[in-house]
Amino acid sequence: MIEVNQKLPNATLYEFIAEETPGCTIGPNAFQVEEIIKNKKIAIFGLPGAFTPTCSAQHVPSYLKEFDAIKAKGVDEIWCISVNDAFVMGAWGKDLHVGKKVRMMSDGSGEFTKKLGLELDLIARGLGVRSQRYLMIADNGVVKHIAVEGPGKFEVSGAEAALKAL
Repeated sequence: MIEVNQKLPNATLYEFIAEETPGCTIGPNAFQVEEIIKNKKIAIFGLPGAFTPTCSAQHVPSYLKEFDAIKAKGVDEIWCISVNDAFVMGAWGKDLHVGKKVRMMSDGSGEFTKKLGLELDLIARGLGVRSQRYLMIADNGVVKHIAVEGPGKFEVSGAEAALKAL
């Protein structure tokens, strides 16, 4: 598993873009982690899946609620990463009204999650290989804080924990 003071691995993450901007078309856009982390402090939270109970009712909403406080601590971006495709992540972000507060990043193949060593095998429950629930603070691509939840827990990866870690 990735540790504090290690560099984030490069991988391709996808984000569903709803409005065309220079360099980004409408629909899923691919981003290389090593490119989009440069010179940024990012609060990254990973979770098992879009539209799941804890993730929808508590995890993402905690970051929306504490957005201003997190930004005030010098965070440039907040990422939500899940092993779902970009269409699902885009629909989930729309459903939760994240706007531009949280980047809903798709790791559909689990490439980034596996490189972090944070995959969660839920095959026996019919959910495939997912991501563990975690919080990571990265500054210019270097991990400054990481906390991984125990099975079935939501204690160390929400926005309140991010504020304490910052």
